[in-house]
Amino acid sequence: MFADLLRRLSASDPDPLPDPDARCALTALLVRLARSDGDYAESEIARIDRIVMARYGLSPFEATALRRDAEQLEAEAPDTVRFTRAIKDAVPYEEREAVLEALWDVVLADGERDHEEDGLLRLVANLLGVADRDSARARQRVEARGAGAGSEAG
Repeated sequence: MFADLLRRLSASDPDPLPDPDARCALTALLVRLARSDGDYAESEIARIDRIVMARYGLSPFEATALRRDAEQLEAEAPDTVRFTRAIKDAVPYEEREAVLEALWDVVLADGERDHEEDGLLRLVANLLGVADRDSARARQRVEARGAGAGSEAG
């Protein structure tokens, strides 16, 4: 189902992704982050749905469909470095902090900061070319909104 997208993600020098593919890749990165601690919690799933609804103006049905596609893509996808490269190529620099906010929102959705999630998020921020201080500010904004209380990022 995702053969063409996976091929493009695996390319040594990928072209920018068209918007639907970029959305799926970003959502798959959210899924990968949520799964990184071995506990893909219902709160994280609901948070991903709310994030993509807010970010892309989707209905709940469309958000669920996008997340389900992203779950399948994440399971079949190459390493996180290639995912992040595709997103970096597809998302203008100015919007990458919003991507990090969305990622922090998922990390904090279950009320716990797990070492695996933190480590993956630091790696992703670096690969997206976002400075540590900007990632920390993104986390602080999510925490200030009360990540565990149903906020949306993006």
